[in-house]
Amino acid sequence: MSKVRKAGFVAPAAQRADWEILLEERLGEEGFIVASCEISRDGPWRIDIFGEGDEALVAAAIEAAARALGLDVPHWGWEALPDIDWVAENQRSFRPFAVGPFWVHPSHVMDGRPEGLLPLRIDAGLAFGTGTHATTRGCLEMLATLDPAETVNAVDVGCGSGILAIAMAKLWQRPVTGGDNDAEAVEVARDNAALNGVPELCSFFVSAGLQADALTGRAPYDLIVANILAAPLLDLAESFGASVRPGGRVLLSGLLVEQAAGIIAGYEGHGFTFERRIDLETGGAWWRSLVLRRS
Repeated sequence: MSKVRKAGFVAPAAQRADWEILLEERLGEEGFIVASCEISRDGPWRIDIFGEGDEALVAAAIEAAARALGLDVPHWGWEALPDIDWVAENQRSFRPFAVGPFWVHPSHVMDGRPEGLLPLRIDAGLAFGTGTHATTRGCLEMLATLDPAETVNAVDVGCGSGILAIAMAKLWQRPVTGGDNDAEAVEVARDNAALNGVPELCSFFVSAGLQADALTGRAPYDLIVANILAAPLLDLAESFGASVRPGGRVLLSGLLVEQAAGIIAGYEGHGFTFERRIDLETGGAWWRSLVLRRS
């Protein structure tokens, strides 16, 4: 059983998204989960951090985020949680849903797929990406709008659970590559590809961005998909620009609506132009998925 603890504090509604993004950037790769909930309508939000890792990392992350926001460190503390299997609990709470041409479902729910939808079997677990968040749903919807003839060579950067690479493989019935800097996520993605019957179509590698030889060697790409966060998306703009063929595209997500203009401006400097977008809501915040085309 997991020995999970929770750290939490209260933040004004206007600061909630900034806190989440900054804490996720610092703690996501350390195995912590950052979540938030509204305490009262139009009122403050509670920011919670769940995990089993080093408490000093959480303290340092909260202090660093407060400095970045120009705020005092909030009053916060640790709370012990019941000694239960939180991954199993999360799996039990995950229910199937339809998004675009896909029906996303966990292993324990195999019946009820709407006619005509492609099944994506993804279990809630340690790697990010069951499809429920607006960023992943936006990507799944966007994939269905792309011309299959223009997506022959595709890669999913920061693949997490592998859901987007698996979706591309099933939608277009062709090989897709994925990479993540978390070796555990890569193993989960490989397992999920097998669960979905496409292990021969999905190749996953440990890679920071496109740095691994297995990913750089496949360039230039017709399509790069990256559902991460705004800051790393900007950091990757130059390498994406150098790795997408003229006329190729990037599908970018993991950014709030108000961050989109900065992302577009950053990518314009590397030869991309805006094509279209999808805005979806999760947890009271609006998130944008973008398709940009390489000139």
